[in-house]
Amino acid sequence: ILAALGLLIAASPLGARNQPLPNQESFLIETRKHLQTDSTLQSSYVYVETRREQKLDKGGRTREESVKVFESYPGLPGEERWERLIAEDGRPVPAEELARQDRERQQKANEMVQRLARDSSKELARQERELQKARRERDEAMRDIYDVFEIRMIGRERVEEHDTIAFLLTPRRDAKPKTRVGEQIRHFSVRAWVSENDHELVKLEAVGIDDLKSGLGVLTRLHKGARLSVLRRRVNGEVWLPAVVSYSGSARVGLLVTLRRSGTSEFS
Repeated sequence: ILAALGLLIAASPLGARNQPLPNQESFLIETRKHLQTDSTLQSSYVYVETRREQKLDKGGRTREESVKVFESYPGLPGEERWERLIAEDGRPVPAEELARQDRERQQKANEMVQRLARDSSKELARQERELQKARRERDEAMRDIYDVFEIRMIGRERVEEHDTIAFLLTPRRDAKPKTRVGEQIRHFSVRAWVSENDHELVKLEAVGIDDLKSGLGVLTRLHKGARLSVLRRRVNGEVWLPAVVSYSGSARVGLLVTLRRSGTSEFS
């Protein structure tokens, strides 16, 4: 959900703070053009992610906390990124466990090399199919997002030393999304802040306005009031990437179990 919302508002040919807001239709057209390169730039980076999760009681107090640190690497062609756990709750992962993770990764890489050696055209065709499928799903989700939300520019604000344009995204009651992403995001109200100078999303906040049901075997209900936010920063003076992602909320799993969680992911 967060990835889809982040793609929605990412660029802006805006002028100085005292100028009127730009035409929204033209702005959204430019936004779609800008989105073509963002995911490619992000996928080429290696980063460290520190995940903190708190288990909460009914009063919102922390009962238990876990901290995990991962190294994240670009995935093999047609695959998701590879995460390498390097520390947990302040303790480094033992060298033998790191070696095991590395062996498993090397095995997957070797298998791909072997597939290419046996029939390179078949393997390359598979990778291309996966790429085209991902593009289609992204484009369909983007169309759903624009159909689901009423988007409104609401003013200029200062965020993290950046002059930004603030947006309010309100779900339309009569929206009929066609994708899973569209069906999920219709349950959230969203605010977004966009840098005027860099044409990039600086901050995004989403709040659940009603319960969200999901799951086929075991039904999960994410309760109204769940919160999700993302803060982005410019890296190496060339690309904007996530810096901090945070969430909080409760969910009922099945008929009896209620989970209450909050957490953050910090990227470097």
